Amino acid sequence: MSDSALKSLAAADEEAMVRLGETLGKALKPGTVVYLEGELGMGKTTLARGVLRAFGHNGAVKSPTYTLVEPYQLDELSLFHFDLYRLGDPEELEFMGIRDYFDDIAIVLLEWPGRGEGFLPTPDLLVSIDLAGEGRVLRFAATTARGVECLEELPTESV
Repeated sequence: MSDSALKSLAAADEEAMVRLGETLGKALKPGTVVYLEGELGMGKTTLARGVLRAFGHNGAVKSPTYTLVEPYQLDELSLFHFDLYRLGDPEELEFMGIRDYFDDIAIVLLEWPGRGEGFLPTPDLLVSIDLAGEGRVLRFAATTARGVECLEELPTESV
């Protein structure tokens, strides 16, 4: 993978994670699929809250752990926030019509994508979140041309 397809940024605290999410949101285009990976409590949903703020959403953003998906209608764009942590079997995604969520006018944020292996499309952007002292380090990897475009719009230093 080329250097243009990788980027690392730090978030010192929760507010920095939200700001980083806003910055990421401004770089996302309709049709983008983003996988969010990291252990419990790493800030995946906090990052998603920032992404939604970038599109003008100021309401609550809850983790869809029990519902699997939380839909947001944002002006002319749909954003679907998935959390597959409690998914019993990846085949359940087929029964819920998972393919219908992925189109050119929606952005999809997917937490715990490994639990849906075999039923999910390749992400445009993979975001891995790890502990770094008191904060977090986020590693962004683009897997498609659309993902590379998103990465090019992210800052080179933490926000």
